[in-house]
Amino acid sequence: MQVQEISIARYIWTPIHREGWPFVALFALGALLLGLVWEPLGWLGLLATLWCLYFFRNPDRVTATRDGLVISPADGVVCMLGQAVPPAELDMGTEPRLRISVFMSVFDVHVNRVPIDGRVARLAYRPGKFLNAALDKASDDNERMAVRLDLADGRQVAFVQIAGLVARRIKCDLSENQEVRAGERFGLIRFGSRVDVYLPDGVASQVVCGQRCIAGETVLADIASAEPARSGDVR
Repeated sequence: MQVQEISIARYIWTPIHREGWPFVALFALGALLLGLVWEPLGWLGLLATLWCLYFFRNPDRVTATRDGLVISPADGVVCMLGQAVPPAELDMGTEPRLRISVFMSVFDVHVNRVPIDGRVARLAYRPGKFLNAALDKASDDNERMAVRLDLADGRQVAFVQIAGLVARRIKCDLSENQEVRAGERFGLIRFGSRVDVYLPDGVASQVVCGQRCIAGETVLADIASAEPARSGDVR
């Protein structure tokens, strides 16, 4: 049996997303100016700069590659799980589908990842409010970027980036007709937000409300399996 090794350095030296460097520079400049005014303020500015570096971290992830697996597009906690109609702009009909919502706090990695292999069939941005992303009505009222993937078997999966209470920027690097693979980075939201995933009919969730997810690694569902929905307890 082949022994695989993982470098410890990869966990120590986490890359920073390129979108973060301008903010890091601004925070560092602010810390310097505050320090010139009063030294304790400069130390507070330094802490804020370190937090900014932490927020924009962009770690590599190991994604399971078996066909049919739907991988979490975001780090965070499953805050809602149930039937909901996909955004109308995606042209996926008016019938409810299973929706899994993952909420990202300001302490989570905010780089988002593609949940399953497929082709980007539709992209739709919609401006809106900036309500608390953990609220159900945020799916309808908040600013969002919706993506519909067409799968090889003809089914469809959608995922939606939703701005949150303090989020003011949704970034999506996808383009229509682009072929994508599960686990690939496709964008980010800053600072605190949510990603919804809409599954095909008949697919059961393999996560439960309150469960913590890791983007690119946690399996949300398996569209090739008839396994029933899972349940969970706090222990």
